[in-house]
Amino acid sequence: MTSRKALLSWSSGKDAAYALHRLRQQGEVEVVGLLTTLNQAFDRVAMHGVREALLEAQAEAVGLPLWKVPLPWPCSNEAYEAVMAEACARAVAEGIEAVAFGDLFLEDVRAYREARLAGTGLRPVFPLWGEDTAGLAGEMIASGLKATLVCVDPKVVAARFAGRSFDAGLLADLPAGVDPCGERGEFHTFAWDGPMFGRSVAVASGEVVARDGFVFADLVPA
Repeated sequence: MTSRKALLSWSSGKDAAYALHRLRQQGEVEVVGLLTTLNQAFDRVAMHGVREALLEAQAEAVGLPLWKVPLPWPCSNEAYEAVMAEACARAVAEGIEAVAFGDLFLEDVRAYREARLAGTGLRPVFPLWGEDTAGLAGEMIASGLKATLVCVDPKVVAARFAGRSFDAGLLADLPAGVDPCGERGEFHTFAWDGPMFGRSVAVASGEVVARDGFVFADLVPA
């Protein structure tokens, strides 16, 4: 039986990367592309702030084409939904049947995604949904996944965490109440090695800056 083709919503972070690994293990859908939103003003992944060059290196390392969705800055909900609707229409035209997401437990986020895909011809897939996030974080690290914290919310995680590796030491140091996977937006990561990669993505640390209420640790190609 031929697997259904799917796009994977790709933030450049560990959850998306591990969702790719899980989907490949399960074999129920075939991931044929990475769907990523990019801030047009800065040529960076929306929210994570990752450089487009590193995003492209990631896609090459996992062996999948990038579906770039350019977003204006600032971007209204209407503008976001319009460009995503165009991407969905293209996907259906190319025989793709699903979009996978690395979401873990936020019901409102899942409901929004399901509502936006309703009637498009694409079904949502959530390969990591509902798993214990402490156990999942440990599983990610044990698998060999390597990631760096590129954005932290200083209201809940100290600014000094920006630029740290996502590893057992980090999990031990996270403040009480912070989700081990950062699912509530406490932190965001850039994944650069692991079982989903054919080769590691070489990165080096850049400057750490505070912007728009968050602290970003810039990564540059090494």
